[in-house]
Amino acid sequence: MSISFLEAQETYTVDGEQLVLKNEVDGKLDLLWNIIDGNYRYFVRTESNRIIELKNTKKDGKFQEEYKTLLTELTDESMSTKRLNLTLFSLKEFIDTYNGSVDTAYQSTATRNKLLFRLGAFGGITNSPFISNPDNLTTPLFGAELEVLDVNLISRHAVFLQLKHVLEQDELQYSTTELALGYRFRFINKEKISLYGHVKFATVNFSNVVVVTDNDGTLTTEEFNETAFDVPFIFGIGADIRVTKNSFITLAYNELFALLLDNQGNFSQDFSIGYKFNL
Repeated sequence: MSISFLEAQETYTVDGEQLVLKNEVDGKLDLLWNIIDGNYRYFVRTESNRIIELKNTKKDGKFQEEYKTLLTELTDESMSTKRLNLTLFSLKEFIDTYNGSVDTAYQSTATRNKLLFRLGAFGGITNSPFISNPDNLTTPLFGAELEVLDVNLISRHAVFLQLKHVLEQDELQYSTTELALGYRFRFINKEKISLYGHVKFATVNFSNVVVVTDNDGTLTTEEFNETAFDVPFIFGIGADIRVTKNSFITLAYNELFALLLDNQGNFSQDFSIGYKFNL
């Protein structure tokens, strides 16, 4: 690992400045880069071993896009720079494509990240800790989830879209259908099992509540239907256990706490078990 690291970074002198740069692409044109003083800096090296910085300075509030002009010249105007961005992947893809067009023996190194989609269903129980529930009753829940992560990496990061329905019961006449958008981080990420924390940062709830009031022995019943959008930041933990190459058993302990919702006096009892698979 140490040898690979030393080979990947070398010290260069560019316009009198000594810089340690990473070699990202090798070909007729080379791409060099590094993060220097907190800024991404990119360079091209020509066949004559000349190293030129790719710049995008700002003048009178407008970016000058010097890097586009330079690359147009270096590629003999054979490639359009109209949609070229001054980012590592965009530059790598551009230079990689050019090298392949002028050298049939060139081996491409640029690959686009691909997204992996996982679809799942789950069921469980909850005491709905963020609503009034004096007797701490639990009710069934079920739902479905779409998770998106990077297929090319052993990704610790994922986003998910979740649809959940909480059923009512006679003693607790409350039900809700929730659509949530969230983020998941796998702090243990092994082939057979992953453990993660997740947060739901945006939710839409379609709720139904029946309120029974005792007025001097006379019971009155009122039913309320409510739609609410929140940014609650609800945190939970979970695990994926692989059962086949493309499927998992999921375990989750949800709604442990929320930053922007008040707990109504009951510690969370929100558990679910499910199954998901790669699409």
